[in-house]
Amino acid sequence: MEGEGCADETDQVVAQAKETHVSLKDLSRKLEEFAKARDWEQYHSPRNLLLAMVAEVGELSEIFQWRGEVARGLPNWEESDKEHLAEELSDVLLYLIRLADVCGIDLGEAATKKLVKNAIKYPAPGLP
Repeated sequence: MEGEGCADETDQVVAQAKETHVSLKDLSRKLEEFAKARDWEQYHSPRNLLLAMVAEVGELSEIFQWRGEVARGLPNWEESDKEHLAEELSDVLLYLIRLADVCGIDLGEAATKKLVKNAIKYPAPGLP
């Protein structure tokens, strides 16, 4: 039946989206599979991924552009605005993960090392 493969893939994505905890490595693997299935790897050069991510950061910025300061938790936001924000944040994250992978960077490891460097550089008051 035509389109059945697409429905199966959609069902898998929906089931996976319901997972409450997902690792960077899981997302990385899913992104690689997604790109391979569509023959998009040819377009996933570091430069192209970076430019796509920057475009998504621009879309994310537009959400906040005219709102002034925003309270934590976004208490005065409509649910549809929060959903839009979540989508744009996800776009940025997914491009960042894909960029790191294409560059051969383990993003989880790099981020952990960076947290250690920041803790040394900016020690909490009262800690030795």
